[in-house]
Amino acid sequence: MYRAIKILLLTLCLAMPAFATVLKAQEDIHPLIDALGVGDFPEREAAIKALVASKDPRVGEILKLLSDGQLYVNSETGGPVLVQGGTEDEPTYADPISGEVVSDVDPDYMSKVKINNSLRTVIATVTSQLTLLSPDRGARLAAAQGLLKDADPANLDLLTSALAEEKDAEVKNAMEAARAVMVLKSDVSAEEKKAAIDTVAARGGRDALTILNSAMATAPEELRGAIQTHINAINRSLAIWDVGQNVWYGLSLGSVLLLAAIGLAITFGVMGVINMAHGEMVMIGAYTTYVVQEYISSAFPELGNYSLAFSVPVAFVFTGFVGLVIERVVIRYLYGRPLETLLATWGVSLILQQAVRTIFGPTNREVRNPSWMSGAFELGGLSITWNRLWIIVFSMAVFFALLVLLKRSAFGLQMRAVTQNRRMASSMGIRTGWVDAFTFALGSGIAGIAGVALSQIDNVSPNLGQSYIIDSFMVVVFGGVGNLWGTLVGALSLGVLNKFLEPFAGAVLGKILVLVLIILFIQKRPRGLFALKGRAVEA
Repeated sequence: MYRAIKILLLTLCLAMPAFATVLKAQEDIHPLIDALGVGDFPEREAAIKALVASKDPRVGEILKLLSDGQLYVNSETGGPVLVQGGTEDEPTYADPISGEVVSDVDPDYMSKVKINNSLRTVIATVTSQLTLLSPDRGARLAAAQGLLKDADPANLDLLTSALAEEKDAEVKNAMEAARAVMVLKSDVSAEEKKAAIDTVAARGGRDALTILNSAMATAPEELRGAIQTHINAINRSLAIWDVGQNVWYGLSLGSVLLLAAIGLAITFGVMGVINMAHGEMVMIGAYTTYVVQEYISSAFPELGNYSLAFSVPVAFVFTGFVGLVIERVVIRYLYGRPLETLLATWGVSLILQQAVRTIFGPTNREVRNPSWMSGAFELGGLSITWNRLWIIVFSMAVFFALLVLLKRSAFGLQMRAVTQNRRMASSMGIRTGWVDAFTFALGSGIAGIAGVALSQIDNVSPNLGQSYIIDSFMVVVFGGVGNLWGTLVGALSLGVLNKFLEPFAGAVLGKILVLVLIILFIQKRPRGLFALKGRAVEA
């Protein structure tokens, strides 16, 4: 025990000089801060550099206060420099290090420590220096990316020294790119500029292309050929990535069309009903998502990030019930009369829109994206947003779940039997009326699920469904009425085609061209890509 105490006392004695040095460093910084408030601008610049040279960890905070205009000094005595707080009518002043309020201050004699544009540049430079040497990796990466955008050659030496000490690969890559851009803007040898050009070109992308095009204007003659070669290579690469990006956008749009059309494919294919209220089922699903999110946010805020998962079954059940009521009350009396069903469901759509306007109002409602569906990431030259990626995954999951239901369940067998030959199915004891009712409910429920997905990428408003009803019919007719695989192929094909036509023809004219192409296609294949087979169908 005695020996342990002795060792502890010895350790404390050895640590005291270092501790005293730290205290001294903290005390020594006050004169450096006070020097900011005296002299003219060149003297203040020297004071800023002396403050940075102290390597005190609080220097960055002091410089931010100076830049924000929160440092004040007594104009009569020239010190000390204090931080102003409180209100404009009753200001308070505190020590910039300890934060302790200084009471014996006359506000009438306190004036702001003034800085000009030159000092702001110096502050920005030394702040970048402090950030580049920060132990925080994220701060260093942000500083390197900021220097890459600014690329002031004045920071070249600073960046070179920071680069020599950097160990993280991603941060080092950003620093090397920023240094290369600075080299291109500075007055260095042609060999150094050639190496910088290669470094920039190796990054690829549109930023590198912009940098090289800017360098071309001031580059010496012997470097222009190399720069042009890199520009041509990057343009070829970007052209390929642009095709991939259009394909991605097309698949994203196609997945939205698939969700909106897949329920319509069931009701239209099995029942032959032209349901103009299908878009309103999508709209009801989106508003159900809004209601569920609001309820969970108020009652169970800790589950707010998962409200979308709760919305899926609720929207399916609720819109399915609404569809069942519509079929039992309206549609069941109009089978075999397609024009009457079209007019009746159009009237139902108007009633549903007005009901939603009455309950929720005509303005858009905000449905927040959960954190796991927010943001984007880069994949090569592609920019992929998380919400679109999750919608693609979700639409594929819904498609295959529906496929399993139709192929592996008794209800699916009855649906297929009614689709292929209604009279024969009825003679075999299948209650075709209830098959129609639950088929319509199933199609409406899937439309409600589509509304859940669309609430993440579109405005939730009473007119939401109207934006997708025509496209949904085009997908169903193009793919083949009642065929799920045809709906999948048709949705993805039309989505990709739309995205490739839009850059050349515009969004509106692109849709018109797609419609014209579908009309021409139907002239050759009236039953779509994948026609249903069966005696009733053949007849």
